[in-house]
Amino acid sequence: MTTPLQGITALITGASSGIGEACAERFVRDGATVVAVARRADRLAALAARLGPRLVPLALDVTDREAVTRALSGPPASAPDVLVNSAGMALGLEPVHRTSIDDWDRMIETNCRALVFATRLVLPGMVARGRGHIVNIGSVAGSYPYPGGNVYGATKAFVHQFSLAIRSDLLGTPVRVTNVEPGMCDTEFSTVRFAGDTAKAAGVYAGMTPLSAADVADVVAWSVTRPAHVNVNTVELMPVAQAFGPFAIHREKR
Repeated sequence: MTTPLQGITALITGASSGIGEACAERFVRDGATVVAVARRADRLAALAARLGPRLVPLALDVTDREAVTRALSGPPASAPDVLVNSAGMALGLEPVHRTSIDDWDRMIETNCRALVFATRLVLPGMVARGRGHIVNIGSVAGSYPYPGGNVYGATKAFVHQFSLAIRSDLLGTPVRVTNVEPGMCDTEFSTVRFAGDTAKAAGVYAGMTPLSAADVADVVAWSVTRPAHVNVNTVELMPVAQAFGPFAIHREKR
C-alpha cells in the first residue's frame, strides 16, 4: 500500500523530543526516511530502536556551524526532500529589564541563527533538484506578545518573516516553504523554559487541554502532502481553550 510520504527523505531538527519527535514518528509512519537531528544521542538511539531502520539518528548540536556543515555535506543528510526546522526553545519568563542576556543569546542562536544556517545549507540542492519543502516551526508568540515572552516572541516573529522571505526568493522554483505556528502545546517546552521545574511547567497546562505534539505533526504532514502546485504559507493553530484577551491597561491608584 502506498503511504503519503513514501520514498521521501526528511531532515528533522530537534527530533529527540516534542514536536520534532512527533514529526519524526509521523513521517516514518507515513513512509518517509527520517534523518533525526538532536543533541541527545541516547534519545535518538531509543527513537531509532522504536521506529526502525527508516529513522536515521544524527547526534548534532544545531548551533555548531562547523559540525552542521560537515553533517549536511554528505549522506544521509545532504539531500533531503523536506527540512523541518523544529529545534527551538524558550528560556525564562522574566520581563526585559530583569531577564538573562545569556538566555537571550541561547534563544537567538537556536531559534534564529541555527534555523537560517540549516536552511541555507539544504536549499541550493533543493533548487537544483527541482523539488523540496522547508517547514519552520514558529509560534503564535511571533504575532501575539505576552508578558515575559519578549525575546522568545521576537525570535518567532523572525521565523515568520524569514519564511515569507524565502518564499519570495524562491519564486519561479518548485520549492515550497511553510511556517507552522502552534499555541500552547504540552511538550518539554515549559520544562525547559522553567529550568527543569516540572511542577511549575505542569501548572502552565492545568485545567485545560493543550495541543499535543502529534497535533502539530499532523499539520506538518498535511502541509507537505498537498499537491505540488499548492504552497501552504502559514498555519496558526491553538487549543480551543486558548484565545485572545482585551488589551492590558495599567491604571494608577488614586
